[in-house]
Amino acid sequence: MSDKYDVIVIGAGPGGYVAAIKAAQLGLKTACIESWTDKEGKHRLGGTCLNVGCIPSKALLEISHKYEEAHHGFADQGIIAKDVKMDIGKMMERKEGIVNQLTGGIGGLFKANGVTSIQGHGKLLANRKVEVTDKDGKATTYEADNVIIATGSKPIQIPPAPFDGEHIVDSEGALEFTEVPKRLGVIGAGIIGLELGSVWARLGAEVTVLEAVDTFLPTIDQQIAKDALKQFQKQGLNIVLGARMTGAEVKRKLVNVSYEDSNGKQEAKFDKLIVAVGRRPYTDNLLSEDSGVQMDERGFIFVDDNCKTEAPGVWAVGDVVRGPMLAHKASEEGVMVAERIAGHKPQVNYDCIPNVVYTFPEVAWVGKTEEQLKAEGEEYNVGTFPFAANGRAMAANSATGMVKIIADAKTDRILGFHVVGPQASEIVAQGVIAMEFGSSAEDLALTCFAHPTLSESVHEAALGVAGGAIHIANRKKKK
Repeated sequence: MSDKYDVIVIGAGPGGYVAAIKAAQLGLKTACIESWTDKEGKHRLGGTCLNVGCIPSKALLEISHKYEEAHHGFADQGIIAKDVKMDIGKMMERKEGIVNQLTGGIGGLFKANGVTSIQGHGKLLANRKVEVTDKDGKATTYEADNVIIATGSKPIQIPPAPFDGEHIVDSEGALEFTEVPKRLGVIGAGIIGLELGSVWARLGAEVTVLEAVDTFLPTIDQQIAKDALKQFQKQGLNIVLGARMTGAEVKRKLVNVSYEDSNGKQEAKFDKLIVAVGRRPYTDNLLSEDSGVQMDERGFIFVDDNCKTEAPGVWAVGDVVRGPMLAHKASEEGVMVAERIAGHKPQVNYDCIPNVVYTFPEVAWVGKTEEQLKAEGEEYNVGTFPFAANGRAMAANSATGMVKIIADAKTDRILGFHVVGPQASEIVAQGVIAMEFGSSAEDLALTCFAHPTLSESVHEAALGVAGGAIHIANRKKKK
């Protein structure tokens, strides 16, 4: 038996490493276990998000957007940039550089805060003991007063399209292409599918996205979703809804895909196929039978509102528990658990967790949609403002999309905040802050916003909730 810790965290992704740092800052003796290694076998912190998820995908989205703008947007602004070429190798090198810098930075933060980093696969045993197996198969058992499970998730594989690592790939493989595929298929029009499809479409691939559901982005506000779909189709993304995949076979270096839609059986050929149908909790060989931790039939660990499992002193956060699979949600839960272990009583406000699709235009939202409120029978008012009427958006050649604010009809409290357009990921934070403080739409309407800024669209949408927008004609109220 090795040293005993106050807290052992299993997993060093955005939930785990943040929980470990916070626990150490609160004076708790903390260790964090991570099994991830890079291609050279070096220990890597940061989990999916930093290594093969949020960060590398945003690097490719940013670079590909600049390339797309140089090709199609510069001329309109008087910039002549002939023969703009893309160096895929250099782009991937830059992506890797950013990843290396950030993952290495976590190691530095662990040292600065006194967190012990343990390399290997962690398995929870009974009575808060954790068995760690290193890469050579040697097992060491550690003991803790509290264990935080933060093992994250991994891509779902579907039987009709098993990954082969070359032609049929998951989201990780889609970040590693060495050249632009001529024809690219994407299974799933969710956030990951749209982002990865966008990257390669901008770089010249002919992209078809097959989505089994009949509605585009069904969980988001449908006025925003329809606006986004129109923009993506304009960009050349061929998004086929109601397309249920039945098979994929690699022949002569091409992926032959068969699917069914409203017109019957269909076939398509692609050079590469990305399967992005969602993710599932990563719980492989994680729990001994007597650990006391319970999972549901989909592999999610049961926790209460404060991320406590059914085993005393064992907590779980992030993608491995209920709620949206978002890095920032995982981090907030990690901080909450560390604080609770230290005797404080914080809670995560699950009503105020923002969601973002990092396409162009970006799509971001927090709170309720119109569809949800209608289903709940709630009375509400809506204010919208298009970026087409925003001076800064026009100056930036990005005047597409809108800001939409939904407020309670009686109290005027903001219930939902939705954005499709330039920098939506940053603008949505204004809605999150407003809702966190229980703001009314009038509070935002009475706030002074700098001119000219994209954020003025928030001001105008808030004014529009009460029918008082200045820079666009207001809808006449029904008498």
